[in-house]
Amino acid sequence: MSDKSFRRFGLVIGIRNECIEEYRTIHDGPGVRDLLTSFGIKNFSIFLQLFPDGKSYEFAYYEYFGEDYEADMEALNAHPRNKKWLAICDAMQLPFPGQKGWAEMKQIYFNP
Repeated sequence: MSDKSFRRFGLVIGIRNECIEEYRTIHDGPGVRDLLTSFGIKNFSIFLQLFPDGKSYEFAYYEYFGEDYEADMEALNAHPRNKKWLAICDAMQLPFPGQKGWAEMKQIYFNP
């Protein structure tokens, strides 16, 4: 696989504090892991942090292995099971102003 077929992603989004336990619980199950894998998403991790101001944020990391990221994400987003999953999760999250969901972060460092 060429370098062009591999990309790293970092994402951030707020989460409603009252939804954290439910969010953790649903992520304990299989969810859409198989779909993510089938569309080239691997090594997906979500981290949670409560900040001193009382707000909580999720930080996610994943790697994409595939030939056409945009087409794969379009197909993933159109999949009925993924739509159902996102409807559940999206209601628990708080996107940043101007965002519809997770905000992509800029990678500033990598240590191979």
